Amino acid sequence: MSLHPKIIDLTLDRVWRLLAALGNPERRLPPVIHIAGTNGKGSTQAMIRAGLEGAGRRVHAYTSPHLARFHERIRLAGEIIDEAALSAVLDRCEAANAGAPITYFEITTVAALLAFAETPADFTLLEVGLGGRLDATNVIDRPALSIITPVSIDHTQFLGETLPEIAAEKAGIIKPGVPVIVGLQEDAALEVIEARAARLGAPVLARGQQWQVWSERDRLVFQDEAGLLDLPLPALPGPHQIENAGMALAALRALGFGEAACEAAMRDVTWPARMQRLKEGPLVKAAGRAELWLDGGHNPAAGAALARLIETLPARPTHLVCGMLNTKDAAGFLRPLAPLAASLMAVTIPGEAATLPAEETARIAAGAGHAARIAPDVETAIREIVAQEPGARILICGSLYLAGQVLRANG
Repeated sequence: MSLHPKIIDLTLDRVWRLLAALGNPERRLPPVIHIAGTNGKGSTQAMIRAGLEGAGRRVHAYTSPHLARFHERIRLAGEIIDEAALSAVLDRCEAANAGAPITYFEITTVAALLAFAETPADFTLLEVGLGGRLDATNVIDRPALSIITPVSIDHTQFLGETLPEIAAEKAGIIKPGVPVIVGLQEDAALEVIEARAARLGAPVLARGQQWQVWSERDRLVFQDEAGLLDLPLPALPGPHQIENAGMALAALRALGFGEAACEAAMRDVTWPARMQRLKEGPLVKAAGRAELWLDGGHNPAAGAALARLIETLPARPTHLVCGMLNTKDAAGFLRPLAPLAASLMAVTIPGEAATLPAEETARIAAGAGHAARIAPDVETAIREIVAQEPGARILICGSLYLAGQVLRANG
């Protein structure tokens, strides 16, 4: 962190310099699948990984942010990187960087690429950290496939104020001649993505055009030009996961994989803090008979997706425990949830400089239609909710940073 520039300026110059000093490991990666977008990147990547591994392939995967431990960001040939390997690769990057300014994300991304280049595998899954065009992951000349998940308003301080501006940043990962899977988009975003793909001669495989996905009788149906797939619903709950599954299936089909890999993608996928039901641990014990759920979504599209999911669950009073960062549209996230929540307990995310104070989260939540109060921490909030409603459904939400702390606290 001491090397971090005083102001974040999105640029690839520092990354290119460090990669060159390390012998350009980005040129020695197994075939890369590069994923950008606002929502659904992690879930889509997790499904693709499950499908590839179900077909017997070894897969590197890079994601961010981490939840409980930094090591989660770097998965080498199917296994989370161990302490010795992580320390060694970070030491090499720090030595090669020679004290020059570089962001935390940039140097750790280079460390991941170095580890991937030196560990045999069949595929590399790279999730964009922020935007796309100037993201530290956007150093691959010719990936096997690009994917752009649904684009919505987020990170406006870096990516632009309008949907077309943000879509242009995401579309920056499209490379000449490389097929791009495009998830469900608003017209304004789709036009920008398709225009860039056309300029670069990149074939577009878009939801609603080259492929379709829907659920029917508790099954998932996927259709593209190669035919129809009838599959189990994804193991990750929620209607929004149908869309993520569609992108993952389109990717697997574009890579030449068949029905067995596609079925494994749905059946075997796991991805923490995406409407995850917590089943054991100290917080579950504190909840008693109440259901305890955890989700890291934090923007308006995620709030709408959570609301749709809650509507599909068996009837039960739903209470929210919410902590958010001050860089997010808290009102936009909370508004869709207001009609479905019996109450909201606001918490400050401990140890996070950018956290919204609980009082401010409660004020915004009240303005969005919630019956909002504050609590000193998550466990106290849970105990206060179950004291009033022992059979409640409790959803902890609002931030991946809060979700990570909850997973650590819950063992």
